[in-house]
Amino acid sequence: MLSRRAARVLRALAPLRPTPAPLLSSSRPHALRPLPNSRHHSSSPPPFTTVNSDEIAHFSRLSEHWWDESGEFALLHRMNPERVEYVRQKVALDPASEPEWTFEGRHNDRARADARGQGRWLSGLRVLDVGCGGGLLAESLARLGGDVLAIDASAHNIAIARTHASHDPQLPYVHEGASSPHSAAPGRLEYRHTSAEALRDAGESFDVVCSMEVLEHVDAPGGFLQCLGDMVRPGGHMVLSTISRTPLAQLLTLTLAEDVLRLVTPGTHTYSKFVRPEELRRFVYAEMGGYEVWERQEGAADIRTNEVGETRGIIYDPLGGRWRLTPGAEGTWYKPLGEIVNYMYHAKKRA
Repeated sequence: MLSRRAARVLRALAPLRPTPAPLLSSSRPHALRPLPNSRHHSSSPPPFTTVNSDEIAHFSRLSEHWWDESGEFALLHRMNPERVEYVRQKVALDPASEPEWTFEGRHNDRARADARGQGRWLSGLRVLDVGCGGGLLAESLARLGGDVLAIDASAHNIAIARTHASHDPQLPYVHEGASSPHSAAPGRLEYRHTSAEALRDAGESFDVVCSMEVLEHVDAPGGFLQCLGDMVRPGGHMVLSTISRTPLAQLLTLTLAEDVLRLVTPGTHTYSKFVRPEELRRFVYAEMGGYEVWERQEGAADIRTNEVGETRGIIYDPLGGRWRLTPGAEGTWYKPLGEIVNYMYHAKKRA
């Protein structure tokens, strides 16, 4: 539950209303710029954004519940450890980060392998969390040593995230207007009320770009993906989580979770905005540079072509009360079954 101080911050924010974001006017789902203004119009065109003002207003109304582990975002709290684990597998256990083998050091191979991905494995890496909400993922990544910038288009979400982070003396949180964290703990965590497009246009770049449960809420998902990809440094990683557009996803996410059980506020999801795993992989290949920009998936080059990145299912276990990453190699019949509702996505940019 929220602390009394956080509740007071919310009451102070209650009169505020999020500023409606301009919507993309182009009919192309991955257009990078809106259509230019008429030559008879003297004002400059608004900046491109994939932010949907209705979605932002919806999540702003729910912002006070972000840190209630049994409330509106209970399933995201339970999903967070598996999201972090997936990032760990892709970033900390990246084959490119393995130490060079030598005869002299061969006896230490097992110890070095066991140490990989342990401790503060994000140390030295700049990380972006797009659509951070109340900061569930951002705080976790900062505790692992990352230099984390977390952004959200909702001012209410950012206010909640800042309030929660400021109450933890062990978190390397940078207060608004400060230049350094309020603790000596390794890592760094900064929150900004902004959009991914504004950050990209400012020339920002990162070693790891994350965006969890956001793709299904934006306008022009193609333009949003391109924006994220633009901010990934050479050799860096892009990691997403989203929902597939399948009848089972509609049943579980909309009918049961929203309409019947009311685990999630009705209207949170829109079925037509869900993106299937193969659609995501094919878009990155066709519209974001393909293999010239992104690396081929390890072990999958002889199984599928014209697709970039890995998708991996994440399934809720009601008996254990937790989410689990599904196993499965590319080309097996059971791998797509794990990705039929929620799934993760990873792509690595060429160095």
